[in-house]
Amino acid sequence: MRRGAVGTAFLAAAAAALTACSSDGPNSAITGAPLCENGHDNQAGNAVILMAQSVPSATWVPCIRTALPLGWSFHHLEASNGEARFWLDSNRDGNKAVGVRLTESCTTAGATVIPSDREGMRRLELVERISPTYTGRRYYLFDGGCLTFTFSLDGDSPGEALALASQVVGVVSRADLQEQVREESGGRLELDPEGTP
Repeated sequence: MRRGAVGTAFLAAAAAALTACSSDGPNSAITGAPLCENGHDNQAGNAVILMAQSVPSATWVPCIRTALPLGWSFHHLEASNGEARFWLDSNRDGNKAVGVRLTESCTTAGATVIPSDREGMRRLELVERISPTYTGRRYYLFDGGCLTFTFSLDGDSPGEALALASQVVGVVSRADLQEQVREESGGRLELDPEGTP
């Protein structure tokens, strides 16, 4: 079966799952990593499409853009209406050491604005604790969305671990995902069907 056919079948199932779930009921059945480039055609993975459908306002959608470094692994993805998130495990920093959450908006009270390393995004950071576990949040604000990194790092070099995780997590534009869905479905499906809020 061609990947396009697989993608089309998945999109139909994902749309049905999202329609069926409530705003606070995650769809935990999706365990595949949200890869920025997947397969021979280097298109975004189906999990990225699902995340985009979860937050229809978001102009950017997070994804894993490179092979995870030694000692890091993908934990799982949860998606529901209005929110999508995934976690990364570390053999040094523990399970769910880094979380990545996509929402339409977020509360950034107490966070400090710092120069952004992502074009078109405003970056804020909030460190909640330094020792014994380095914990906090990093926010990226953009049109129609908020990308939040949560971190809880137990290793000897938490700053290095956070920088590494941030490099691994990229973003794909909604416009590119819309084009991918049209192409994979032969024009039969849209990422955001008419009537999507």
